[in-house]
Amino acid sequence: MFPTFILHYEAEIRLGIFITVFCLLLLWEYFCPWRPQKANNWHRKLTNLTLMLLSTLSMRLIFPMLSVSAAIWAATHNVGLLHYFNSESMLGAISCFIALDLCLYLQHRLLHKVPLLWRVHRIHHLDNHLDATSGVRFHPAEALLSLLIKATAIVALGAPVIIVIVFEIFLNALSLFNHANIQLGIKIEAALRKLIVTPNMHRIHHSTQAVEHSKNFGFNLSIWDKLFNSYLHRAASDDAKLKVGQVTGSDTHQAHSLWAMLCSPFK
Repeated sequence: MFPTFILHYEAEIRLGIFITVFCLLLLWEYFCPWRPQKANNWHRKLTNLTLMLLSTLSMRLIFPMLSVSAAIWAATHNVGLLHYFNSESMLGAISCFIALDLCLYLQHRLLHKVPLLWRVHRIHHLDNHLDATSGVRFHPAEALLSLLIKATAIVALGAPVIIVIVFEIFLNALSLFNHANIQLGIKIEAALRKLIVTPNMHRIHHSTQAVEHSKNFGFNLSIWDKLFNSYLHRAASDDAKLKVGQVTGSDTHQAHSLWAMLCSPFK
């Protein structure tokens, strides 16, 4: 009954949790920011949110509920690795969640490694001031590609529908969190970083320095960067002086213009 309810109201549940987390982070950013708000901050927030809306509409129109449909298809046809094991158990559920997160990490590295994919993904890195809206700043082409890769991984794993939905909820919430312009206490940040990607850890990935933005690829779990030698504990500059985004004039224009961002990968 409970999984059926979640499946039926999947979009509403995800949207409700997204809005709740987003609003809480906006309040956190206002009262305890990592850096002061910029003068044009609401313009760039609106641009980022518009980009998210376009990506969401593209996915819903072209591949509606693809992740969930892939999980249902795999379950119906007994396809996927987990169907050889007890996927109903807690261990199976946790293993599936971890495996999906590993796929996400590998996909992120691929986006940086392949020049054609980087042209699309760099839109995310052009943002020169990080906050919660940066966590949804992705080109529609990247959103569609990510959805296809995720659906393939779901079928290959035979991931249960409920785990797919839970994973998507965590992914969206943690993407907002680890991009947020918030200040965590040193001890809290160190404790959280042992399990999940924190804002301090992920900001390094958005550094203007090539060496640094080629580190810390994780979105959810912090273990993958440590296992695959892509972890950087601290940036070369002090955290307060860390420069994020890109630095050239054309990149600055693309960072603030919605149309320029949409066209940039195809130039």
